[in-house]
Amino acid sequence: MRWKSGRRSQNVEDRRSQKSSRMGIGGGSPLLRLLPMLLGKRFGKWGMLIVAAIVGAQYFGINIPFLSGSSNLSSSQTQSQPISAAQQELADFVSVVLGDTEDTWNPIFEQMGKRYQEPSLVLFSGSVKSACGMASAAVGPFYCPGDKKVYIDLSFYDDLRKRHGAPGDFAQAYVIAHEVGHHVQTLLGISNQVRQAQSKASRAQSNQLSVRQELQADCFSGIWAHHANRVRNVIEPGDIEEALTAASAIGDDTLQKQSQGYVRPESFTHGSAEQRVRWFKQGLETGNVKSCDTFSTASL
Repeated sequence: MRWKSGRRSQNVEDRRSQKSSRMGIGGGSPLLRLLPMLLGKRFGKWGMLIVAAIVGAQYFGINIPFLSGSSNLSSSQTQSQPISAAQQELADFVSVVLGDTEDTWNPIFEQMGKRYQEPSLVLFSGSVKSACGMASAAVGPFYCPGDKKVYIDLSFYDDLRKRHGAPGDFAQAYVIAHEVGHHVQTLLGISNQVRQAQSKASRAQSNQLSVRQELQADCFSGIWAHHANRVRNVIEPGDIEEALTAASAIGDDTLQKQSQGYVRPESFTHGSAEQRVRWFKQGLETGNVKSCDTFSTASL
């Protein structure tokens, strides 16, 4: 993929050098440890309520000057984590791909008479807190509609290459474009419609809606590839094959065969390898949002 001359997005938030950890109440400033006894004796149950309020404020990171000090009640601690040159180059690559999705979706939304709200992309290491809750690197890249951000631990790309046999920078770009596809669904109101329908559906029906949503995100990632190549000539020989290999490698049937040795189609939530490849190619070939209506078609 021709990416090094590409525009870097300004919407990348790098949290890799921070490690957040909750600490217990034990320890803390001497005054904090004495408060329950002092206020409890003086004010009874009201004193204990005051203590509870103070502890709660400290837990959520609200600074109380006279209690500051060596307390280990702090909501988070920051620890430096070394970042290799290879990891930094990968972060640079991610910022280019995100910028490229911005250059793709801004004009598409403008043509639809809408405004594209660019998402942020958060780089993290190990675990991260989002509006959707805490998540570990084990969940893989994800999009949180609550804060409209894409989250990725770059170690996922090692897993994509080694475990799933899907190497290559275009495979990595496809992953980002897919998550941005979920952002597009959020802006178009599709995600909310799916959630409403799932709240009234059976487990099997809910899974099917999830599959259709994921396949549409694959199609949207194909739209990115279509326009990125047409306008900016980013695709090199072998790139499309890399993306198709990645799409196939993370199909539900492929993953189930690897993990349990058999396939249960009724439990699919992302679509089969064949379906994911098909819908990526649909977006790639047409470059048209209307061609990605996975919810109306009878055959996926």
